[in-house]
Amino acid sequence: MTSQPTPTQAGNAPGRPGEPGGGLQAGLKNRHLSMIAIGGVIGAGLFVGSSSGIATAGPGILLSYALVGTLVVLVMRMLGEMSAANPTSGSFSAHADRALGRWAGFSIGWLYWFFWVVVLAVEATAGAKILSGWVPAVPQWGWALIVMIVLTATNLVSVGSYGEFEFWFAGIKVVAIGAFIVVGALAVFGVLPGVHSDKASLDNLTGHGGFLPHGPGAILTGVLLVVFSFMGSEIATLAAGESEDPQRAVTKSTNSIIWRIAVFYLGSIFVVVSLLPWNDPSIKDKGSYVAALDSLGIAHAGQIMNVIVLTSVLSCLNSGLYTASRMAFSLGQRGDAPKAFARTTSRGVPMAAIVASVVFGFVAVFFNYKFPDSVFLFLVNSSGAVALFVWLVICFSQLRMRKIIQRETPEKLLVKMWLYPYLTWATAALIVFVLGYMLTDTEHDGRETVLLSLLVAAVVLVIAVVKERIAGNRTAAPTEAPADKVSVG
Repeated sequence: MTSQPTPTQAGNAPGRPGEPGGGLQAGLKNRHLSMIAIGGVIGAGLFVGSSSGIATAGPGILLSYALVGTLVVLVMRMLGEMSAANPTSGSFSAHADRALGRWAGFSIGWLYWFFWVVVLAVEATAGAKILSGWVPAVPQWGWALIVMIVLTATNLVSVGSYGEFEFWFAGIKVVAIGAFIVVGALAVFGVLPGVHSDKASLDNLTGHGGFLPHGPGAILTGVLLVVFSFMGSEIATLAAGESEDPQRAVTKSTNSIIWRIAVFYLGSIFVVVSLLPWNDPSIKDKGSYVAALDSLGIAHAGQIMNVIVLTSVLSCLNSGLYTASRMAFSLGQRGDAPKAFARTTSRGVPMAAIVASVVFGFVAVFFNYKFPDSVFLFLVNSSGAVALFVWLVICFSQLRMRKIIQRETPEKLLVKMWLYPYLTWATAALIVFVLGYMLTDTEHDGRETVLLSLLVAAVVLVIAVVKERIAGNRTAAPTEAPADKVSVG
């Protein structure tokens, strides 16, 4: 039985490595991939958005993070299974293309690209706000422009320069959260030298109205507030296609995601709600991590956290541009985007894909400053549920792809989804449930986010179906022509 070439093979077909059009190159080192995998689960949303989750669910927000974390672990296990067997820059989009059909790969690929170029604008604005606070002489839009240009240049140089920047960005995030957890835990147990906090205590978990002060339903509301801060866990599988040992990189990142989520998300949030009562006004006013540091009397806590948040923003921008461009490159390879997107420079950089992604990002930044409450708000809300759509497609792709791998290349089944297919179906059902619950949420814009995201998804899906039918008609036309000719004769 002959199978179609994998996207990785197809992408490297034109030209040779080192020549223009020679495809992506293995420019990422193992240390780059390791840090990208670790830092990928630490988004700026963890620092910025956790305060609203704590205010909504109290200490019970830990259950919200645990629920979403479990969901992400299961989805990444499925993606790891497919990506270890076939590492490619298109990741889940390429797998969906093969497992479910061209319409699926096209739709989820473009939706994912759309999500990340909108994130570029959000993060550029967030970074600009911090920088303009430090250097007010430069206007906020000027800082946004500078940040975008610098990181665009970094991505255009080579994949190695992206990997190096992300290695240090992610490294700072990891060290900062690790230090926060250690210092906070010592303070909670009253053994931090030179620091005495009258608020730090494990009693904060059950006092002040109990562990679930707003009832069990607040856990699900908390899920809606924290689910999007987990987007980025899949970046390691996209980057693996440009690494020295793709299969090893995917396997390692998949197997380590459990402790990464447990430490960085659950560990740090546990420290926050133990250091301060969940209803302390400073959590909402200053942000959860700044308020926690301030409660220990650590000097310049706000500025320290601003540096860490800025690093996270730059990391997210850097990875967002990389991820969007590689998805565009993969779409170009498969004929679902302009062919120019699939062309690379002599350094293996998809220049057209990067430029197209950053141009849309610049336009979105402009909308953020000119029409923040209309056009930009629409862009943000209409991309908000894409993470859940991606995870759902990964579930259905894995159900089909497992059978394909077992039939064609069983030796490549290095990572296996647990309790297949039952746990895959259970995960898909949980994602559908979360989407359904969001439709009932009017207080936190959950309903608007899902409806607008579904609208955009429907438009992309219609384009995919029309494109596929047109392509099918073109393929059928040459075979029909000879028959007409014979009947006339």
